[in-house]
Amino acid sequence: MRILISWFINALALVALPYLMPSIRVDNIWTALVAALVLGLVNTLIRPLLILLTLPVTLISLGLFILVINGLMFWMVATLVNGFRVEGFWSAVGGALLYSVISWALSTLILNNHDRT
Repeated sequence: MRILISWFINALALVALPYLMPSIRVDNIWTALVAALVLGLVNTLIRPLLILLTLPVTLISLGLFILVINGLMFWMVATLVNGFRVEGFWSAVGGALLYSVISWALSTLILNNHDRT
């Protein structure tokens, strides 16, 4: 049940992004649900491999290169999912950062209240 709630929270975070960044567009809630699912799969399967392969660059940049990796993953999902658009690389980096903050805040609010009941 917790996984489904997290998935829905991530979809809500994607729906909120176009209101904060006009360079990101999500057509509807179904698109957000699909994009959240694909983003979760990409972050689970591909991101760890990229982080391992780019470890020297990440160490030299003191971890800031992970922001680039997150932006690339976000941009890649936008190219894979119809109805989810990101205008450019820097929009993807900013969108990934905002997406993380929004989903973290919503998860903290909703899942902590859900665990208390």
